[in-house]
Amino acid sequence: MPKLWNETIESHRSAVRSAILDTTAGLVASHGLSSVTMSQIAQTVGIGRATLYKYFPDVDEILAAWHERQVQAHLEHLAQVRDRAAGPERKLEAVLKAYALISHSHDGGAEAARLHQGSHVGRAHQHLHEFLAEMLRDGAGAGVFRSDVAPDELSGYCLHALEAASGLVSRDAVLRLVKVTLAGLQPPAASNPGASAPSTHQDSRRHPHQG
Repeated sequence: MPKLWNETIESHRSAVRSAILDTTAGLVASHGLSSVTMSQIAQTVGIGRATLYKYFPDVDEILAAWHERQVQAHLEHLAQVRDRAAGPERKLEAVLKAYALISHSHDGGAEAARLHQGSHVGRAHQHLHEFLAEMLRDGAGAGVFRSDVAPDELSGYCLHALEAASGLVSRDAVLRLVKVTLAGLQPPAASNPGASAPSTHQDSRRHPHQG
């Protein structure tokens, strides 16, 4: 079979697959994960169910493919957010805000939890963990983030802290959570050797004749 013909077929298959996933995204947004069916998808795309089954064996496989594409889009968005900011502190703040807002917008429920059990989610989480650790490492080198804790540990702290965003009721609450998370990344304040001096002076004033 000629190469051009193969490329045309592959291009067509890719376009149909994208249309299936785009349609699934719209149906999920309108009706929720549990309401999406093969019949709905085929009818909305404008293909027969037999054709749909040539691409995906069941609706679970379609949802998994749609979710994997969505996760990849989120990772690309976070990289773009980082690249638009200037300086390690602003870069991390922008990324944490974007990540927290994504977590806040996620649909909950058993169906969503099941999608998050896919292997693609584990790979994406590891990528995100390394992505944040790299920014934290750069920031620690610049003196804007603490260096007494390993960047890998701080990355885990950020991800675990911002998981709480999914249960918050407002955008303002999400942004407050981001501020609290960022506060934990600041370099520890230097100790003040004279911090106890006021109490010593106070004692001497209370007992001028002592000793």
